[in-house]
Amino acid sequence: MKNLPLGVNTLASMKSENMIYVDKTPMAWELVKHAGRFFLSRPRRFGKSLFIDTLKEIFEGNQELFKELYIHDKWDWSQKYPVIKIDFSDGTIQSREELDNIIHEILTENENYLNLKNSPMSIRGRFGHLIREAAKKYGKKTVVLVDEYDKPILDNIENSKVASEIREGLKNLYSVLKGQDAHLQFVFMTGVTKFSKVSLFSGVNQLTDITLSENYSTICGYTHENLETQFSDHMGSVDMEKLKSWYNGYKWLGSVCLYNPYDILLFIYNKKSYRNYWFETGNPTFLVKLFQKNRYFLPSLANLVVTEEIIDSFEVEKINPLTLLFQSGYLTIEKTFTRRQRLMFQLEIPNLEVKIALHDHFINAYTDLVNEKITLQNTLYDCLEQGDVQGMTEVIKRLFSSIPWRNFTNNDIADYEGYYASVLYAFFSSLDAEIIPEDITNHGQADMTVKLGNHIYVMEIKVVNQESADALYRAEKNMAANYGEELDGEYAIENNPALKQIIKKGYAKKYRGIKGITVHEVGLVFSKTTRNLLM
Repeated sequence: MKNLPLGVNTLASMKSENMIYVDKTPMAWELVKHAGRFFLSRPRRFGKSLFIDTLKEIFEGNQELFKELYIHDKWDWSQKYPVIKIDFSDGTIQSREELDNIIHEILTENENYLNLKNSPMSIRGRFGHLIREAAKKYGKKTVVLVDEYDKPILDNIENSKVASEIREGLKNLYSVLKGQDAHLQFVFMTGVTKFSKVSLFSGVNQLTDITLSENYSTICGYTHENLETQFSDHMGSVDMEKLKSWYNGYKWLGSVCLYNPYDILLFIYNKKSYRNYWFETGNPTFLVKLFQKNRYFLPSLANLVVTEEIIDSFEVEKINPLTLLFQSGYLTIEKTFTRRQRLMFQLEIPNLEVKIALHDHFINAYTDLVNEKITLQNTLYDCLEQGDVQGMTEVIKRLFSSIPWRNFTNNDIADYEGYYASVLYAFFSSLDAEIIPEDITNHGQADMTVKLGNHIYVMEIKVVNQESADALYRAEKNMAANYGEELDGEYAIENNPALKQIIKKGYAKKYRGIKGITVHEVGLVFSKTTRNLLM
């Protein structure tokens, strides 16, 4: 049984330690057989560094490492190229000055590695000199490989001023490549985000972006077939369908869904325990803050259709949260289609791990209920599963009454329906319930439909001001005085505007008559003043 490559991202180490290596050299061969300049964006922990190292070993002619791999009998191993590797994956850079110092250190390491004299020049001059001298010394054009090209910017994404300064420093480095084109055999750059050519790549416009190329859709990550073959000895009696729902689902235009390698390796290592392995390696706090700041309607995440410009480029000064959500791996491409001569992308959350963990983070940010959250989730799940509408509304009241008042200081977030819909959507999604936001019917659309077990809940949300809240309160008191414990259905509907709309518009009609399914109509009316459920 081969060993797991936990924390290993060099081909030499994997080979010497008898570790599993998923052969990506068919795609490497397509890239390297001709001179080229390429760019690839993939989420963190997806195998980008290992692919960079594989390219390095190919160009340096280390034939022994490629025995039994696809490229072994195709590449001319007598051809050895000088390789410059620039890697920003280590540590955190917090200023332009620190970036420039790190770049000089990286250039010194490459000069020493290639047995070239250290050059006391500026960064631009030194990098250009290194490329030319390497080609001259070894009689072959130079190869430049850049790993995590954008990490210094992402490390400072919450400070746009510093991030912009660092971006300019990286632009100063990368723009050298265009001027040295005659001395370059191959350039390959990887990172998480894709910055626009104007902001970062204006000097490197010869790069071919393979991020959304079907030919390279599986260049990083594991396929299900990989798990059934290379990892079969480790899988044992694992429920493969459950594994798929938890960790599979990443796609970049190709037809094959992928697993994040980090998830699979830790899943096996931790005795097949289903946990949030990949998600916990990142911190989406900044992303969540963006959603709050922009008052993004969270239920829209369930049915996202965007143009290529939304997922294609990233700007420090004007960050689109959907762009960052996609490029960071929290959304993936479900399918593409053409509308009005434009290529459209339907995005979705890739799997159960991301779905549950991401919405847990939204709950923490929107409500501040870190400690109380799990109790509320458990109770809410039980109510939904049992068809207990009264119990569910009581949980919703507890939920909103637990939200600290400081969350509403100096803002009017509680005045709009989208806030309440977003909080409820995050809670229901964290339970792995099926959510249909803005559920369309022939006569309009319900705000949200929630499906769990044998129950369907068709929901409408209204937010009312104090005057309306008082009127509803008086109506409820009158109803209690007139009917005591007995609730008159028609009277309740008449005084609940949300429920009245559901009934009048027939939102639940399309679900009636489904065998074994109980349909519930739920009108939720919130008060702007109390910031809680009235009825």
